Amino acid sequence: MPMHDIWFESWSGILLADVPSLLAFDWTAAFTAIAGILVGGVAGAVALKVIAGSVIRAARQEAETLRSAAHSDAESTRQKAELDAERAAKDRKAEVDREAAEARAEIKTAQDRISKREDTLDEKLDRFASRESAMDKRQSKVQKREDEIVAQAEAVAVRDADITARLSEVADLSQEDAKVQLLERVGHESEEEAAAVKRGIIEAAESDAKRQSREITIMAIQRFAAEHVAESTVRSVKIPSDDLKGRIIGREGRNIRAIERATGADVLVDDTPGVISVSCFDPIRRAIAGESLARLVADGRVHPSRVEEIVANVKSDMEEQISEKGNEAVMEAKMRGLHPKIVEAMGKLHFRTSFGQNVLRHSMEVAYLSQVIADQLGLDGSVARRCGFLHDIGKAMDHEMEGGHPAIGMEFAKRFGETREEVLNAIGGHHGDIPSTSPYTPIVMAADAVSGARPGARRESMELYIQRLKQLEDIAYDSGSVREVYAIQAGREVRVIVDSGRVNDDEAFIIADKIARKVEDEMTFPGEIKVTVLRETRAEATAR
Repeated sequence: MPMHDIWFESWSGILLADVPSLLAFDWTAAFTAIAGILVGGVAGAVALKVIAGSVIRAARQEAETLRSAAHSDAESTRQKAELDAERAAKDRKAEVDREAAEARAEIKTAQDRISKREDTLDEKLDRFASRESAMDKRQSKVQKREDEIVAQAEAVAVRDADITARLSEVADLSQEDAKVQLLERVGHESEEEAAAVKRGIIEAAESDAKRQSREITIMAIQRFAAEHVAESTVRSVKIPSDDLKGRIIGREGRNIRAIERATGADVLVDDTPGVISVSCFDPIRRAIAGESLARLVADGRVHPSRVEEIVANVKSDMEEQISEKGNEAVMEAKMRGLHPKIVEAMGKLHFRTSFGQNVLRHSMEVAYLSQVIADQLGLDGSVARRCGFLHDIGKAMDHEMEGGHPAIGMEFAKRFGETREEVLNAIGGHHGDIPSTSPYTPIVMAADAVSGARPGARRESMELYIQRLKQLEDIAYDSGSVREVYAIQAGREVRVIVDSGRVNDDEAFIIADKIARKVEDEMTFPGEIKVTVLRETRAEATAR
């Protein structure tokens, strides 16, 4: 109810209740009271308005607080939802990665199984090929034996006919003529028997020698069981059978490409039986490639991953061998104060040859010869030895740097701490490329010439080589009943093809022995020369 209505009702009640008394009432005081009441009502209204405003403001503040709290709750809910979504995404990604890893592992396992099956199939194919080759060899031996039996039967028939003819002739011969023919025949038969006996003795001796050599070799291996033996220079690798050539090449050439890529050398697989050739200008890479091939052949497992593993092991072993050879040479030559790079370069010279002469051994010889000459001349022998030892160091990197080996050798030695002017001049001037500034340079030049000129130090010239081969073939041609002669293996072997109709097995052995004796008497050669006499009968026919 409004405030003025309340006031009106109150005053109306009062007036109606006591009308008589109003007449005697003090109206001045009454008006004053009324005025006070009015002023108090106005003040109350104002107070009520102020209180209502405060309540409204409080309500508005509470509403604003509620709205802020709702906004904060919504923001927290949104952030929590985003975090939950991000966590779920990460969990899903981890699950997908795990599933992908499991799939890759399954694929790798399947690939490994396929690779093992391929290797198993290759091994089975190799075994089948070996069996087929053995069957072919056995069949060839049987056919050869049949041919020999037929030839022997024919020879017996010819001999019977010859004896019959001779008996008919003897009837008309004198006693002296018959005696001469009889002695000739007995001498010829005795020579054949002696050849057969000699051949048997030689074969028995060779068999016993092979047995003893095996025993000695086995004993040496047992006493010195090294893991491997690295070759000084490698140009070819022997294989036990030509079946391995296909394995070395691999499917679509993947294995041979892996070998060439890993070693930097060219692998040549041709029709040469029992040999795979390695071609490379760098002697270190050539040695690594040859040793890697030898280990792969011995291991039998040839695939790209195995090739990379073997080549890595060989490279590590080669670095150790280079360091070992360099340190051994330095200790043997009693060199002091050499930089490790110079020692490594000297180790590389072990794998370098010049005219067939090992450069490291040549450097050692020049060092010793230079010291002896310097001592005889009253000079410092240790300086001369140092000059001779380092004079060919440029040959360790002459294919990697421009210029001749004296110049690059002098620059290399100077860069790695060699300060003696005598040594640098000897390295750069031992071939006359620069003027000599010390007496040690001509000493090194003389020692270098002496080391290269000694008998057996270097290979012979091409003219002498061809002359020796021609002389060897001429000696074989002069032996009679010889159809063709071939000098092979750089003159280490001569193969002689004889007429099978005129020469039997025992006579072939006699011819081989005669050629060998004649070569010993008329020729001078290092090592030994093998003489092989081939006798065969070929029957040909043409079907039309």
